[in-house]
Amino acid sequence: MVNAPVKITYTPLHPTFGAEVDAGTVDFDNFNDETMLAIKEGLAKYGAIMFRSTGLDDARHVALSSLFGPLDDVKPYITGLGQINRLPFDELFDVSNVDPDGKITQPGSKRDILARCNTEFHVDSAFNPRRAGISLLLAHELPPAECGGDTEFSDTRTAYDDLEPETKEKIKDWVINNSQFHCRRTATPGHPILQVPEYDPLNNRFGLHKLVQVHEPSGRTNLYIAAHAHSVVGMSIVDGQREIKALQKHCADPKYTFRMKWKNPGDLLIWDNTNVAHRAVPGTYEGKFRRDLRRTTVHDTSSQAWGLNEVGATWRSGLP
Repeated sequence: MVNAPVKITYTPLHPTFGAEVDAGTVDFDNFNDETMLAIKEGLAKYGAIMFRSTGLDDARHVALSSLFGPLDDVKPYITGLGQINRLPFDELFDVSNVDPDGKITQPGSKRDILARCNTEFHVDSAFNPRRAGISLLLAHELPPAECGGDTEFSDTRTAYDDLEPETKEKIKDWVINNSQFHCRRTATPGHPILQVPEYDPLNNRFGLHKLVQVHEPSGRTNLYIAAHAHSVVGMSIVDGQREIKALQKHCADPKYTFRMKWKNPGDLLIWDNTNVAHRAVPGTYEGKFRRDLRRTTVHDTSSQAWGLNEVGATWRSGLP
């Protein structure tokens, strides 16, 4: 017996992208392939979608995420760097402000400094050989609404559409060197923690991806650009960074962005890293209130998943 297609009603949040789904609209207790396909259709149109008050826990979060495709995990960082995972599943990425011992991360700590890159517009895993496709971020504990902590998105497809024809022609074949170390240094310029050789982008491998790509689910052209963008292949670092910064400024124009507000534990935010960029918005909650968000990351399965990197490469940015 074939299940009937699932229909989901979306409330648009911005003229060109972003949507919200009311609590109870999707049955997360009986999540299946048909629901997953319906959400993928929504992502092709809206890029980022918030599902309110899902009632999900860690186990069901991981289980439903696996229906979208193969999941990334933190095992290499646990074994390679000796990191402690406070969460119950290796498929959960801890993007909270909670330390492994359960205490609130304090501003200026090493964990805080390394995570500052998340406050710049980025796409997940652009710095690895295989990039991220869909990310699913679940709220477990939120700070008071007046203390900030929103997630902001950039519509990089419409930003591409609005470029001048001569700019589109100039950048059409550019390949970007992506580095999380570059993002960390630009997010906290000159910080001594980041000035040691191990955090120098030039001492680490880059994730190579084309800047201009066709987003396959929608057929629209996208600017695959993020704060990880260190340089343009074949161009001097100075010239490349000048060009990159101009494009980043363009994509961050308020007409291409909106803030997704978190309201309740159980809110689930799903986005497609191959057609939007995102960032965590700083707030007065930092060092005072928990912002416990946990992300699953679906490996990209498009024809551009590996970019110009070796297909099947197992190295990860930041690991020996």
